[in-house]
Amino acid sequence: MPRAKGERRLEILKALAQMLEAPKWERITTAALAEKLDVSEAALYRHFASKAQMYEGLIEFVESSVFTLANRIAEDEADGRIQAEKLLEMLLAFAEKNPGMVRVMTGDALVGEHERLQARMNQFFDRFESTLKQSLRGAADGDAAGRASALLRYALGCLHQYAKSGFAKKPTESFGAQRRYLLG
Repeated sequence: MPRAKGERRLEILKALAQMLEAPKWERITTAALAEKLDVSEAALYRHFASKAQMYEGLIEFVESSVFTLANRIAEDEADGRIQAEKLLEMLLAFAEKNPGMVRVMTGDALVGEHERLQARMNQFFDRFESTLKQSLRGAADGDAAGRASALLRYALGCLHQYAKSGFAKKPTESFGAQRRYLLG
């Protein structure tokens, strides 16, 4: 039975994300990815022009998923401080559910790849910080930019700790207790 258009692409991206979830992660080669999928490397290149394009596919998944949820939070929650709290918690929960994506988000998986990939992840975090800042515009202390920056740095620290712990130290694990210090 022939595959639907794009189905093989999705299989490749899922396999790549699964390989990135390995606690003792090593740089992934197209040969290893092809072996995991039981296809030739040439088959991979029929769907993606390069390994960088595969990583771009993962970054697109992160962007689309996170900002779709962020928009929903912004629509559903009027209180800016609560909105920022929900945004931060959502980002941490997304990371926890998608450990392979954390390696992309932190840049670990992008080392040695095309620099435009890291630049794109940097843009993602800049955009997320702007989203936090927008939520915090009416904050009591009047320092939306400073607070948004601190929240983003907290989230990045949680993501790095999650990846470096081999995905043992969950990003949402201590958020409940820490939220009052971050957003109090």
